[in-house]
Amino acid sequence: MKQFYTIALLLILFCGCVNAQKKGTLKRPKNLSDEQLMELVQRQTFRYFWDFGHPVSGMARERSNVAFDYGGEVVTTGGTGFGVMGIIVAAERKWITRQQAAERMLKIVNFLWKADQFHGVFPHWLNGETGKVIRFSPKDDGGDLVETSFLFQGLLCARQYFNQDNPTESQVRNKILWMWEGIEWNWHTQGGQNVLYWHWSPNNGWSMNHQLRGWNEGLITYVLAASSPRFSIPPQVYHQGWTTNNYFRNDREFYGIKLPLGFDYGGPLFFAHYSFLGLDPRGLKDQYADYWEQNKRHTLINRAYCIDNPKKYKGYSENSWGLTASDSYRGYAAHSPTEDLGVITPTAALSSFPYTPEYSMKAMRYFYDTLGDKTWSEYGFVDAFSEHHNWYANSHLAIDQGPIIVMIENHRTGLLWKLFMSIPDVQNGLRKLGFESPQLPVNASK
Repeated sequence: MKQFYTIALLLILFCGCVNAQKKGTLKRPKNLSDEQLMELVQRQTFRYFWDFGHPVSGMARERSNVAFDYGGEVVTTGGTGFGVMGIIVAAERKWITRQQAAERMLKIVNFLWKADQFHGVFPHWLNGETGKVIRFSPKDDGGDLVETSFLFQGLLCARQYFNQDNPTESQVRNKILWMWEGIEWNWHTQGGQNVLYWHWSPNNGWSMNHQLRGWNEGLITYVLAASSPRFSIPPQVYHQGWTTNNYFRNDREFYGIKLPLGFDYGGPLFFAHYSFLGLDPRGLKDQYADYWEQNKRHTLINRAYCIDNPKKYKGYSENSWGLTASDSYRGYAAHSPTEDLGVITPTAALSSFPYTPEYSMKAMRYFYDTLGDKTWSEYGFVDAFSEHHNWYANSHLAIDQGPIIVMIENHRTGLLWKLFMSIPDVQNGLRKLGFESPQLPVNASK
C-alpha cells in the first residue's frame, strides 16, 4: 500500500504540477498522512534547486523573482550550500537518480573551481554564467566568510555522500577537497586578531569592518575555521571573538522559558537553522551552552510570542506561527518578536521540525490544508504571508527554501547531521574549540 501511494503521489506531482507553474493552479493531494505531507513538502521545495537551478552553473539562484535590479543571473553561495544538501536528500529519497545528483554536483564544483574567490573565500553573490562577483552592497564585492561557511557545510556533506569509485564522484570529492583546503580562514582575523571578520575585498580591504560575534547564524563559521586542515584559527579566536559580545549571553526568561544565548526573545529563527543544517545540535555542548536546548527554547519562545500576539495581528495562532527573515509587504525584513510586521514565514516553523515536531506539523497542516492555494506553489510554500494585510508572497528565496528540505530530513532520518559529523576535520575542529557531542568518536586522538 505504501509503495502504491508513493507511485501515485509521484504521478500526481508530475501530471498536476509540472505544467502548472503559478501559485493557485497546482493540484494539492488531500488527506495526506503526516509522513506523506512531509515527503510532499520536501520534494516540492526541492524543485526550487533542481528545476530552477541556474542552467550554466547549476548553482541556486538568489530568488525566484526580480528584485533589487537583479534578475536570474544572480546565484547565491550560501543558498547553494543549502541546495547541495537538498540534492543529497533527493538522491537518497530517489526523487532523482544518484547519477543525476552527482552530475549536478560536478557542474556546481566545476563552476566554483573557476569562479571568483578571494584567499579561497567566495563572495555572497556570483554571476551564474560568468562566475564573476556581483557585489552585495557598495563595498561588499569580495570574500564573504559566513556565506562561504554555509556553502562548505553543504559541499563537505556532499564529499562524504558521493563516495563511489567512478570518475564523476571522484572529481566531485577531489575538487571539494582542494577548495576546502584552500580557504584562508585565518586571513579573516585581519592580521592575527582574536576575532573573525565577515568580509574582505581586494578593492575595499577591511573597510566593512564587520566582526563576527555571537549569538547569531555564524557559529558554523567558527567551527569550520577551526576545522581547516591548512589555515585554521586558534581556539582563542572563538573564545575571545565569537563569545565576547553584549548580545551573546542572555539567561533571561520569556514566556516562562529561559533563553541561554542571544537577543531578547531570540531574534529571527534562522539563528537556530543555518548553522545546524549539518552541525548536529543533539547533545552538542561547550562551556557556553547546550545547543539543542538553545535552539529548542528559541523556537518555543518564538511560537509563544505568536500565540500571545501582542499586536493583535489577524491569523497568528498556535497553528500559524514563525518569525524569521524573509520578504514582506514592505520588502525584505528580519522578522522576530522585536521586529514584528504581521508576517509569518513558513521556513521558520518548518525548519524547526527537529526541535518542535508536533508544533511544526500543526503549522505545516495550517499552511497546506487551511491556507492552501494562497501559500502552496510550484516550489513548495511561498516565502511569506500576512493574513492581516491580505498579502501572500509570489517569491521564493534559496536561503529560506533550503532549510525546509534539510531540517525536515534531519528530523526524519538525521541524514545531513550524520554526514557532517562524520567528517574527521570537523571532529578535530569541534574538539579544538572544546565542544562535546555524542557524534564525536570517544577514542579518537585530540
